[in-house]
Amino acid sequence: MEDIDAIALLQDPVRRRLYEYVAARGREVGRNEAAEAAGVARTLAAFHLDKLVDAGLLEAGSRRLTGRSGPGAGRPAKVYRRSAVERAVSVPGRDYRTAAGLLAEAAESAGLDMELQDAARRRGRALRERPGGIGELAEVLAERGYEPVRDEEAGVLRMRNCPFHAVAEQFPPLVCGMNLALLEGLTEGSAVRVRMDPRPGWCCVAAEPSKNNQD
Repeated sequence: MEDIDAIALLQDPVRRRLYEYVAARGREVGRNEAAEAAGVARTLAAFHLDKLVDAGLLEAGSRRLTGRSGPGAGRPAKVYRRSAVERAVSVPGRDYRTAAGLLAEAAESAGLDMELQDAARRRGRALRERPGGIGELAEVLAERGYEPVRDEEAGVLRMRNCPFHAVAEQFPPLVCGMNLALLEGLTEGSAVRVRMDPRPGWCCVAAEPSKNNQD
């Protein structure tokens, strides 16, 4: 399915609510849970969820939702999670990903890691409106596609999405270093510090209140 056709499926309000709910969970979601969140019947939710799978926007699997195993544990249920496949539409067509990959390859070959980080840190400073705490940072990061999530127990803000994912997969040290520097510039002078916190499926950077500061 073409990207534009897949994205067009989200024009349906029920389908969009289901997609946004599953995407925001960061885990597998069953049909009953998704239906309840979207305020629709389970059969209707199942229909739309499977349409989203067909479009490549969601992925489907199966597991027992009871948490038990063996006799009496029940049959495995169908579950959904956000697809790792990226979808993008540009009119007219553009290919910024190839350009970004070529620039990253050239920067890595020339050993320009520090120069790239300096540029990223300057850009972060330019994006900063005023110093703030974790809450203000979460709002800014959400606007930029990071999908921040508060880990209240650990007191850390982690990002479910990396806006530079495609290039970071090819050049992880270069792009992750750039990302960290960008967020360092964004949080400079604030009550927040950022650090590397690589985890599978998450952005490589996390944020937390700096010492002697609490949000």
